[in-house]
Amino acid sequence: MASSSLWQRFQNYFVRYDDLDFSIDISRMKFPDDFFDKMQPRIDKAFAAMRELESGAIANPDEKRMVGHYWLRNPALAPNAQLRADIEETNKRIKKFAADVHAGKIVAEDGKRFQHILLIGIGGSALGPQFIADALGSSRDPMDIYFFDNTDPDGFDRVFDKIDNPEIIGAREPFRSRLAQTLVVVISKSGGTKETRNGMLEAEAKFKSAGLQFGKHAVAVTGVGSELDKHAEKNGWLARFPMHDWVGGRTSVMSAVGLVPMALQGFDIDKFLAGAAAMDERTRVADVAQNAAMLLALMWFYAGNGKGEKDMVILPYKDRLALFSKYLQQLVMESLGKEKDLDGKIVHQGIAVYGNKGSTDQHAYVQQLRDGVLNFFVTFIEVRKDRRGAAFEVEDGITSGDYLQGFLRGTRSALYESGRESITVSIPEVNAFNVGALIALYERAVGFYGSLVHINAYHQPGVEAGKKAATKLLHLQNQVREKLSAGAGKIAEEIARSIDADPEDVFHVMQHLASNDPHVRVTAGDEPVDDKFSLAE
Repeated sequence: MASSSLWQRFQNYFVRYDDLDFSIDISRMKFPDDFFDKMQPRIDKAFAAMRELESGAIANPDEKRMVGHYWLRNPALAPNAQLRADIEETNKRIKKFAADVHAGKIVAEDGKRFQHILLIGIGGSALGPQFIADALGSSRDPMDIYFFDNTDPDGFDRVFDKIDNPEIIGAREPFRSRLAQTLVVVISKSGGTKETRNGMLEAEAKFKSAGLQFGKHAVAVTGVGSELDKHAEKNGWLARFPMHDWVGGRTSVMSAVGLVPMALQGFDIDKFLAGAAAMDERTRVADVAQNAAMLLALMWFYAGNGKGEKDMVILPYKDRLALFSKYLQQLVMESLGKEKDLDGKIVHQGIAVYGNKGSTDQHAYVQQLRDGVLNFFVTFIEVRKDRRGAAFEVEDGITSGDYLQGFLRGTRSALYESGRESITVSIPEVNAFNVGALIALYERAVGFYGSLVHINAYHQPGVEAGKKAATKLLHLQNQVREKLSAGAGKIAEEIARSIDADPEDVFHVMQHLASNDPHVRVTAGDEPVDDKFSLAE
């Protein structure tokens, strides 16, 4: 396409919100001129569905739940006074709690101020806080933060090593004093999430071994009346903050899930919520040409033919946004990756998301993006302000930030020349307001896209299936252990027959036990199927 026609297309499809200093450019997506007209019936349906959702309709029919994450940044939208009061009261309590911690009114059991945070959660209960911490954090924050976001024992040990070893993090206090000044935030809606439960138990044990009372360091973010809520109350934890059943994990960062760690780190939660509310307001209008979230959703539909046929590559050109692609992986893939549509028809919907950051990726997988298989579209995230301090020239009249901008625009042009399509989203700088706006933009785009392809974007049956399978395997492990005895040992198939189990499952369970339980040993056979397992004599 000639540069003159590209310039004209840019003028047609560049949208700017002057009040937010935000813009989106879809001119490098090659949709036909009549695309919006053909999509109009779906667009009208999506706008109507969003209006109903925000008014309190059952937007998650499989779980018969309202979907209320938009109310979190504008409680006036909540469908009744009780919900509005719950949101507002929770936010007041969060701000007061954080202020009291910072002022030394709430202190650790040794009477000293808390200086560190250990957040225990998984999925949306960790990804949002991790992204926010990386995007907004600095050495000047009143508290630093660490994460347990898995059930990996080695992962737990690595985090404790970072707290333990002053050389790793530039600290001077010995381990016990650092742990003594650590506030633990445990996040789980049901309180029964095993990964989070395991992390909590490991942390409790670590505090106990250091002679510390865990409850005097702990805060719960959970559903009212959940297992975790009861545990925290019984053991005298410092505070409990609610999670609501109308907020899904992947859209919970503006609830207590995200706001508690944000406030403790000293970030401006009011500006964060205001940024999201401002983007919500701009993307609530039914004018497609001026609705950035609907434009995003339509570009996703166009790129993948409404079937997710192309991957979404997220390339933020800013180190502070390096975790944004990981955050969007959950938001987009867990929301849109569905087997069935709202009518129960098998559709296998979804959009794969990956990315890291520019210009790092130009030395990694951008080579394939330009010259390899054309199974993707790119979204560039541009941050116009280079740094908060004074500019430094690496060449005469040229800064490092000039190079970063040059790489972004150059890569965009090089990809387009090779027939690769892209979207560019621009924000002025990375701060609480703009990060809130970015998250809100993508949350609404996901909601719109779910309506465009007629799926429930607010449940996750595949995740539950994995949890059930894991529980079944753990039960199998106990059965297998009971069949072991000292002596010559038994092969996996022999054990499987005795308990009517899958021999491959038994084999892997035995391999795991032999690697981790000193009482279980394995004698290698000529083939893996001949390996014999027994109890050590």
